[in-house]
Amino acid sequence: MTRNPGPQPAMTYEIVVRGQLDEKWSEWLSGMTITSQNDVTTLTGPVGDQAALRGLLSKIWDLNLTLISVTPVTAGCGGEQEVGSGTRRS
Repeated sequence: MTRNPGPQPAMTYEIVVRGQLDEKWSEWLSGMTITSQNDVTTLTGPVGDQAALRGLLSKIWDLNLTLISVTPVTAGCGGEQEVGSGTRRS
C-alpha cells in the first residue's frame, strides 16, 4: 500500500523559451519572474504541483513560444541555487 505523504511544498522551476516576453505577462503566467535577454526569456518561480506545471506549459504553448528547457531549481547552502547539475550564485 502506498502512503500519501501529504501536500508537498511548491518546487521552483526555471523555464526557458525562445522569444521575448515582458513583465506584464507575469500575472497570467502564475506570478513567474520574467527576465529577457536577446531572443530568450527565462521564467522563474514556484510551481505548486505537476498539474500546475502542465498548465503553465500549456500557456507557453498558447503564446506560440518555443520551449528550450524546464529545470527544477533546488535551494542550496549559502545563497546558491542548483539548477539541474550546475550551481549558480544568487
